[in-house]
Amino acid sequence: MTASSSLFDLTGRTALITGSSQGLGLALARGLAQHGAAIVLNGRDPAKVEAAAADLRAGGARVTSAVFDVTDARAVTHAIAHVQETFGPIDILVNNAGIHRRAPLLEMLESQWREVLDTNLTSAFLVARAVAPGMIARRAGKIINVCSLMSEIGRATTGNYAAAKGGLKMLTRAMAVEWAEHGLQINGIGPGYFATEMTQALVENPQFDAWLKLRTPARRWGKPEELVGAAVFLASRASDFVNGQILYVDGGVLASL
Repeated sequence: MTASSSLFDLTGRTALITGSSQGLGLALARGLAQHGAAIVLNGRDPAKVEAAAADLRAGGARVTSAVFDVTDARAVTHAIAHVQETFGPIDILVNNAGIHRRAPLLEMLESQWREVLDTNLTSAFLVARAVAPGMIARRAGKIINVCSLMSEIGRATTGNYAAAKGGLKMLTRAMAVEWAEHGLQINGIGPGYFATEMTQALVENPQFDAWLKLRTPARRWGKPEELVGAAVFLASRASDFVNGQILYVDGGVLASL
């Protein structure tokens, strides 16, 4: 192994990726596994999590499952303790769990607001709060919060999502301010528009598809595997002096009016 490639080697490290039974979370789990990490998959549907785990194991990855609701503080605490007792310390945490409930603000139900904030923002606090003490004790750890273009810009009907992702950007920086001195690196990835299960309705909408391709300088949707490089960088030794940053992977959207 060359010195440059060893910077990105994750062998011997364990990564927990929340919301990783499908979509971007599963793509990130697969990518980290391909670079040597042992993987802890998370989701609320046991069947979907186990199917994803079987898929990764077929590729040679060391994988375990952690089925719990990331918005339930007690469940988070118990699950993290169990994982670390049975599978080993968590060296890398990717807070990826997220949902979308679109509605104009004047029509948005309080339940839609709270569900998105709880899942996309509060869960990152709860899971990181459970994982960080072990990292601090070892004076090493990587936390990657999956933010969004909506951490910077808004669009009609996405007020709850934008509020959550904007908050996640600032939570990332707050974590870095408090925990960097203990040897942790906490950063974010900001995906642009990626073709996943969550965005399938938009991909199949000709009007939105055309608008998105005109709005994106790369003139296309992102592919889930194209997020892996950023995650591996932020999970590896290559980012040991990078803290509190958001790396946008968006095909150039934020660079363009």
